[in-house]
Amino acid sequence: MSKLIALSVFCLCSSAAWANTRPDSHAPIGVMGDHVHKKGEWMMSFRTMRMSMHGNRNGTSSLSPEDIVQTQKNAFAAMPMQPANLRVVPRKMNMEMQMLGAMYAPTDRVTLMAMTSYKNTEMDHLTFMGGMGVQRLGTFTTETSGLGDTQVSALFQLGSGIDASWHGTLGVSLPTGDNEEIDEILTPMNIRPTVRLPYPMQLGSGSFDLISGLTYSNHSAKLGWGSQWRSVLRVKDNSDNYRLGDEHQLSTWGSYMVAPSVSLSGRLTYMHKGNIRGKDALIMAPVQTADPNRHKRQRLDAGMGANWILSNENYRLGLELTVPVWQRLSGPQMETDWGLSLGLQWSPSS
Repeated sequence: MSKLIALSVFCLCSSAAWANTRPDSHAPIGVMGDHVHKKGEWMMSFRTMRMSMHGNRNGTSSLSPEDIVQTQKNAFAAMPMQPANLRVVPRKMNMEMQMLGAMYAPTDRVTLMAMTSYKNTEMDHLTFMGGMGVQRLGTFTTETSGLGDTQVSALFQLGSGIDASWHGTLGVSLPTGDNEEIDEILTPMNIRPTVRLPYPMQLGSGSFDLISGLTYSNHSAKLGWGSQWRSVLRVKDNSDNYRLGDEHQLSTWGSYMVAPSVSLSGRLTYMHKGNIRGKDALIMAPVQTADPNRHKRQRLDAGMGANWILSNENYRLGLELTVPVWQRLSGPQMETDWGLSLGLQWSPSS
């Protein structure tokens, strides 16, 4: 952990020391808050992101739906009408998010940033008959869509040179996303009630969360590189008596200019997310996603991307694909398959 903290002290990247017309003066598009601006400069951005999850694992081992219902205990088994083991298994989840962001620098040392999102999430489930067997009853899909949480941050430039730059980030996530979404499910008793959905299907955390981070970047004639540490800390329970797990992420990337207007990038990202603390009394079902103690995860992703400076130099287009190379889940939980980010940034001062 001490090595991680020491490495992080180099982080949040500034384009002040870079020529803004370089395609790699910004990090890969999947990195948030990667640069600062000079006094009076501003930028708008739009990102669309998609993540796909399929299958389940516990630790680093994959589990079939039949494995889960035969071996995994139901956290709510002591409650009336609840089976001893899990009887509903999520099989596939797709999440899409559109993000709108703005940055403005009132001074050379401070850049203000705001970002909001719209989310759409679908999860497919398989329900088994009540009892202890492996007889499949049927399938169902739950879906939620709406405004996500909104982040407001200040980026503080800590230093810059001819080639290198670093800055820090401090902000807050505002609970603008709904965390009381409902939908129809299929129970092991073959009924279809409408209930409050488990935690991964909710649109927001329901709480005010602290954002912090550091980023470092450097470059040479054709190469660029950088690193960012970013954390989201859940400092207080929401109105439903729980808080999501803290999230920590460390990214390191490198880029190469293949043309004056195009750069290619590679990135490694380690992510750690903790379990939920507390619980929503209305989220209770024999499915792993309803259990607050089945949300801790660690993952190492590899990413490949590209940045393009468009013809008038005020527009920058970014694309990045990420895939996990290792993941350890406190499960059973759904495995991440891939993520894709596409973004457009516009600044009249570029």
